[in-house]
Amino acid sequence: MSELRITRLRVEAVLPARAHPGDAGLDLTACEGTTIGPGERALVSTGLAVEIPPDHAGIVAPRSGLALRHGISIVNTPGVIDAGYRGEVQVILVNTDRSESFTVEPGMRIAQLLVMPVTPVDVVEVERLTETSRGSDGFGSSGVR
Repeated sequence: MSELRITRLRVEAVLPARAHPGDAGLDLTACEGTTIGPGERALVSTGLAVEIPPDHAGIVAPRSGLALRHGISIVNTPGVIDAGYRGEVQVILVNTDRSESFTVEPGMRIAQLLVMPVTPVDVVEVERLTETSRGSDGFGSSGVR
């Protein structure tokens, strides 16, 4: 098992943790409170900096319960934390509810962090790509719309 090195930038910051054994994501917690109006977005601090292992990326994803019950998601989902980044982890939350504001309280679980391996690749320009049965068929190409 790899290590995820973390520094608390604020005393009140909560270390990420899995809610249940075997969960893929570590819950990220708000370090400050804010209210997000209908259709608005807010940058929410976690008070943490992380050291993502080499050849890995931190993937910040929404929490399904917040999405279902309150319409709260992440604007740039999934957010990506590169292995070389050492600044504070912040989450751009968006309130998709059309009528209700949402209040983020300090200590509230607002997102989840997955640490995933990344395969480095070399970019190679070619005249043609390899043919496949799908070809360039895009959106809706599976027949499900």
